[in-house]
Amino acid sequence: MYRELDIVEGCKAGKKEFQKELYRLFSRKMYNVCLRYSDNREEAEDILQEGFIKVFNNIDQYKGSGSFEGWICKIMKNSALEALRKKKFFQSGNVEYLEDTYQSDYDAHSKMSLKELLLTIQELPEGYKSVFNLYAINGYKHREIALMLNISESTSKSQFLRARNLLRNKLKNQAFSYSASPKLYVA
Repeated sequence: MYRELDIVEGCKAGKKEFQKELYRLFSRKMYNVCLRYSDNREEAEDILQEGFIKVFNNIDQYKGSGSFEGWICKIMKNSALEALRKKKFFQSGNVEYLEDTYQSDYDAHSKMSLKELLLTIQELPEGYKSVFNLYAINGYKHREIALMLNISESTSKSQFLRARNLLRNKLKNQAFSYSASPKLYVA
């Protein structure tokens, strides 16, 4: 078992055993990051591969300040965003300022696992999913998202609102189906 510092230094020296160890340590977490921004597993794997190529090619730029995992994660996010920009799946439109009318009549969705929630987010259309992940999960501002995705700030806001409403409806439907099938929840 290597220390993180040894792995970084070994990768900087171009040693394959350290590259394999870095991949082994971080590939699963980074795959999940890539999956949040992609349509399917194959696309996530492609993004992951591109991301690790960038990690290995640019590891000399990591100076040891800050989290190494965070540095890798940023590269993976940027790789995913680059792939999204290439696909040009973003819809533009006017921001619809919708009132937040969600009423939690169904508490069954609170019984959903994190995995089920992430799978539901994964089902969102490409542009919606990307903006939703960046804004709601990663905490970026719409101005930052607009720059990252090469879209307008209003498009980012619109995509987020539409994603939120679509996700809300999906969760309501799932909550309704969960409440109709209580045997799914085993204590």
